[in-house]
Amino acid sequence: MHECFHRGAATFMILGNLCTRGCGFCSVPKGSPAKHEFALDPFEPSHVADMAARMQLRYVVITSVNRDDLEDGGSRHFAETVREVRSALPNARVEVLTPDFCGDLKAVARVLDAGPHVFNHNMETIRRLYRRVRPQADYRQSLHVLEFAKHYRGDVLTKSGLMVGLGEEPAEVHELLRDVRAAGTDVATIGQYLQPTRRNLRVSEYVTPEQFDAYRDFGLGAGFRMVFSGPFVRSSYMADLVSEKASAAPELRA
Repeated sequence: MHECFHRGAATFMILGNLCTRGCGFCSVPKGSPAKHEFALDPFEPSHVADMAARMQLRYVVITSVNRDDLEDGGSRHFAETVREVRSALPNARVEVLTPDFCGDLKAVARVLDAGPHVFNHNMETIRRLYRRVRPQADYRQSLHVLEFAKHYRGDVLTKSGLMVGLGEEPAEVHELLRDVRAAGTDVATIGQYLQPTRRNLRVSEYVTPEQFDAYRDFGLGAGFRMVFSGPFVRSSYMADLVSEKASAAPELRA
């Protein structure tokens, strides 16, 4: 379990310290179940809830590494963590930032049934760059996860984030935003990609503040309830403020 704290909100990463995928932008340690100990800590959900309660949080984000080695992708563990946190902090809001669970929509439903207030699944990048940026993921599959989440639990605020500066063109970002909005997603977050280590993908471009503003305006025009776009915007950073502003925004346009 890892956590990051900010203004009464915190993000907890669960399901272990090693990821089964090798995304080009991510510095989380990678591993193979055949070579590493990948056993889940059965007490992790209660430990997360205990820590959140001790910190007196009002907003809790739960995210994870990818666990493609598990039959359920770790969704039961994810759901149990949500339930434990909601029990320990009944007045707090809970956001989940989930992997794609290899497209297993039963796993997505399992997490949603636990009662998060916000469901977030990041697209990360445009369609053309998926093979380089997210080689073990699929663009359409991630869209289906978002679409299912909104249809399954229409009362849950849905979010998706992407990085720019990886070599995309503005027209491709527009396509991605239209696709994400067509999936029923309420909120989009857009931030600058920064290379975390020398082993990761290099930054192709530092996008200007004016371009970030243009992406925000395009997204709002496409019908998102809220678009947070800027160099330092991150999917979970200030997630409490994102949720608050988005919930207060007008209903989505058709």
